[in-house]
This record gives sequence, C-alpha cells and structure tokens, in this order.
Amino acid sequence: MRKMLFSASVLFVGGVVYAQSVAPSDPQPIYRVTVISRSLQAVNYEHRGGPTPIDFRGTVLLPDVKGSAIVESHRGSVSIDAKLEHLAPPTRFGREYLTYVLWAISPEGRPRNLGEVLVDSSNKAHIKVTADMQAFGMMVTAEPYYSVTLPSDVVVAENVVRADTLGTREEVSARYELLPRGQYTMTLQPAQLHSPGPETGKLSYDRYEAVLELYQAENAVQIAQSLGAAQYAPESYNKATTLLSQAQDLNTRKMDTHAIVSAAREATQMAEDARTIAVKRRDEDRRQQQSPPPQPAPPPAPQAELRRQQEMAEAKADAQRVDEERADAERAAAERARAKAAQAQAAAALAQQPLPPPPNPTLDGSNAQQQYRAQLFAQLNNTLATRDTPRGLVVTINDSMFEPGTGRLRVVASQPIANLAAILSSHPGLRVRVEGHADTAPLSDERARSVQTALIVSGAAPGLVDAVGYGNARPIAPAGAEQNRRVEVVIYGDSIGNKALWDRPYSLRSRS
Repeated sequence: MRKMLFSASVLFVGGVVYAQSVAPSDPQPIYRVTVISRSLQAVNYEHRGGPTPIDFRGTVLLPDVKGSAIVESHRGSVSIDAKLEHLAPPTRFGREYLTYVLWAISPEGRPRNLGEVLVDSSNKAHIKVTADMQAFGMMVTAEPYYSVTLPSDVVVAENVVRADTLGTREEVSARYELLPRGQYTMTLQPAQLHSPGPETGKLSYDRYEAVLELYQAENAVQIAQSLGAAQYAPESYNKATTLLSQAQDLNTRKMDTHAIVSAAREATQMAEDARTIAVKRRDEDRRQQQSPPPQPAPPPAPQAELRRQQEMAEAKADAQRVDEERADAERAAAERARAKAAQAQAAAALAQQPLPPPPNPTLDGSNAQQQYRAQLFAQLNNTLATRDTPRGLVVTINDSMFEPGTGRLRVVASQPIANLAAILSSHPGLRVRVEGHADTAPLSDERARSVQTALIVSGAAPGLVDAVGYGNARPIAPAGAEQNRRVEVVIYGDSIGNKALWDRPYSLRSRS
C-alpha cells in the first residue's frame, strides 16, 4: 500500500473569524462564523425508485467546492455515494474546526449526522453512507469534531437538484434558520484554552490520522467542560477525560495508531454525550429557578375535605399495591439469583471433577485419547457451547458476552470464563488458542486478548494460552450476521489427540 505523508502544520492554517472585536481580557468565543440564512431544497427519493444523481456546490465560504452523489432508495434506508473536490482544510475558519461532516436535513429542519467527510492530500473526499429519512436535503459543514449532533453555521457545500434527479421536490424547503445555533461555542479566557501546538516535519498517514483524532477529542472535552459538563454530567465527562488521557499517553509513547484512534474517538463520543446531558440539565435548572414559588392552597370546604380524604385513602391503597408488587418482584429476582448461583456452583463443581490421568499416546493408544477427549468435551459443553473438530475442542464465546461494538467483556461472561479456566488448569498439558472474529481486525484482536487475559487471571497457565484476531476473514454465516462476531477458544494437545469423536473409519463392501 502506498504511504502518503502529510504536514501536520496544515491543521493550524488560517485564523479565527470573529463577528466583532472584543477586548482581550473579556471571555469571548474561540470561533464564531456567521453565514446568512439560506434555504436548501429537499428531495423525496421514492421508495426503491432506483439510483439517481444529485450535485453539490460550494457556498460563499468555499465557492470552489463541487461534487456529485448517487442516491438510491432501498427497503428501510437510502444509500448515498458522494464525491467532493476542492475541500480546503477546515482550519481556515478557525483553529478549532478540524473536520467536515455530511448532514441530511429533513423538510422540517431536523438534522442527522451522516458521517465524517475525510479529505485526502488532493483536497478530495469520497463517502458512502446510509440515511433513515425518505425526504431530505444534504449539506457539508466544518465541525470541531466528528460526532457532533447539531450542525455548525459553517456550511461549505449544499446539494443541487439536477434536471435528471429522480424524486419529488418538497414544497417546504429545509431552512437553516430552523436549526439551533451556538451549540458548540466555547466562552473561555485564552489562558484557559489548551490548544495543541504545531507539529514539525512530516507524518505518515496513520500518525496524521491519530493526531487529528486527538485534537478532535480535545475539542469535544473542552466544549463539554465550557458548558458545565463536569457539574451537570460528571460521570460521562470523567469517562471522556479518562479516555482522552489514555489516548494522549498512547500517543506520547508512540504506540499503535489504531489504539490511539480508538481511544480518541471513544473520548469524543463520550464528551458529546456529556455535552448533550449538561445542556439539558442546565436548561431544566434554569426553568425551575424561573418558575414562581407555589402558593398555599385555601382551606378546603367540608365536601372538598371529604373528597380529599377519599383520594388519600385511594392513594394509600395504590401505594400498598405497589409495595406488594415490588416485594413480589424482589422475591422473584432473589429466586432467579439463587438459581443462577446454584447453576454456577454446579458448573464449578463439574470443572473440578477429576479425569483419569492424561493418556500417553505412545503407550495407551487412540482409544484412551478418545475416552479422555469425550470426558473433557462433556465438561466444557456444560460450561459453554462446545464443538468437537479436528482442530481441537472449540468453545464459542458469542457476541452478546461483549459490550456492544467494543472488546470489553460483560459481567455476565465472568462466571463461564472462570469455569472454563478452572477446567483448563485442572488438565495440564493442554494448549489454548483464542481466535477473535469481528467486523474489523482491530476489534477481533482486542476481543481475543480480552478473553486471553480473563482466562489467565482466572488461573489458566499464561504460557499455554495464545491469542489472534482474524477480523472478518472467516465468516460462518451471511455477511453481517451475529454468528460472525464471536471468539473461539480452541483447546488441543497430545492427550486428546487430533481426531474428533465423530470421525470413524468405514469399510466399503461390494454387493454380490
């Protein structure tokens, strides 16, 4: 693959655009770009109407931008294959603008982030995405980070309906002025802002991507902080800062760029969640502070007092029913917990059941190996789903035992993996190969290493457990199926041989 080199200083080209001059000692927005409100034409792409072209053109901010897209409506979604040219670095609008985002805007003005528009060294971009809207317009904006949920005012390109564009033009235009403004403006003193300085020299494309993702994560955390996320959404905000620190540490130590990008993008997403929660809770606090204090109620009339007492009695009865239902639910949960604990105890006891000594392949022969293999298979299959294959006994840890889209094991996987480790530690000499399968190679490798670590922590011999990730190279079901996202623990060794239990010789006899 051809390596491309980028000068990291391109991240800082251009100055900050201000709507008005402000004294340096006053808090001021780090960036503010004002665009005159304008309208964007929306198209209703008819259901399964076939592919149709649509163009893009630049706005007054980037008049040289041009592009085109092929839009096709499918069952349940609309696919978009767009190409754009002459997308200058977004930092020309301010140091904090680090990327571009493609948006779908409904005729009523509801925005949807379709994805990040990654620009190559020739200022060109190609993006393939899907939208869950039927009728929408499209525009491209400069943003401080990729996971924003509302578009900025910096609109650099918009769709243009062609004469041969298939679909119904909506009577109501999607107007930018219907979108909320000022969601990503930080009001900090210049001394409070931690902005990355310019890099020197040339960077490989992977290192350039990692540095850019780090800067986007820093933007997201700083914006969330400026909106009070540390006060209103401390849990999400603290997670975001922790992930950002991890990414920065990985970058300082020049670790693998895939790990840096993963940590930085997760920090960006977590910071955006913290920002959204903080804005919502801050607005709720303001509304409560502005609401007038409750006025004391006038003394009730005799009939009203009787009605009040009746309502109080009904409320008390309702509360009693709720308490009884809650008690029933707690008893049921306790029963389930006891049953689960008993099941786990039985599995652990099964793991400790002694097998006969491992057979000596030279002295005992294949029959002893087959018997030992069958008994080990029964133990494993009572803990997790197990298959007998010529590669060895294969234990499957399915996708549901991991946090969605990550390599982290869920709590529900702790006991089964501990039981598996107990079985392995009680049968020395067996080797283990943990094989990860996922939509991407980094995720498959991360999941395989998570299971490897969990087995070793639970007692498996470290020198006998290997891990490898295969990405999506070995599917066992149609593309996208959940069965393809799995981790397989392959157990093999001389004591169980390399012949599956179902593998039997057959004699062929002629019919005479």
